Amino acid sequence: MNRPNFDAQMREIFKGAAGKRLLLHSCCAPCSSYCLEQVAPIFRTTVLYYNPNLDSEEEYARRKAEQVRFLRETGYADFLDCDYRPEEFYDAARGLEGEKEGGARCKACFTLRLRRTAEEAKKGGYDYFATTLTLSPLKNSDLINAIGFALQEEYGVRYLPSDFKKRGGYLRSVELSKEHGMYRQNYCGCVFSKSARP
Repeated sequence: MNRPNFDAQMREIFKGAAGKRLLLHSCCAPCSSYCLEQVAPIFRTTVLYYNPNLDSEEEYARRKAEQVRFLRETGYADFLDCDYRPEEFYDAARGLEGEKEGGARCKACFTLRLRRTAEEAKKGGYDYFATTLTLSPLKNSDLINAIGFALQEEYGVRYLPSDFKKRGGYLRSVELSKEHGMYRQNYCGCVFSKSARP
């Protein structure tokens, strides 16, 4: 069975999306760098920084500061911040603490963050919502896009499919991180992913 080509779907949407408003969930500045390089020339973009999964307030603040700095340096997007509420992640992950990285706990986390993005997109009158999470080679783009499409149906806001790791996206994000001197963390963000590091 052929897998969907989410990158091709995204680029087809690009053709008719000039000037439309996009709310892009970002996990961190390094991951957002390539994604914004792609979408900012098309959409009027706002970055949503909603990451209750981060394992400490210090890590949250550090990643947020890098995101804000990158947006100031590039002018790619406006910024919409959410408060750090780790209890929202722990509620979503309850009973899944022992799951392997990439399993049911990650699905719950992706759903939590994408749901908030869809909610904010609907509230703010955005045309599309999306996420940077598909950039990582360690993230399941099929799963992330399935969640996005389900939330599109639930909230009535169009979801922008993506597989940002395609076309060398992840490697480009590494280059951009170096160019901008970004803090680049070595774990996804939650206490569970931190303990799973090799």
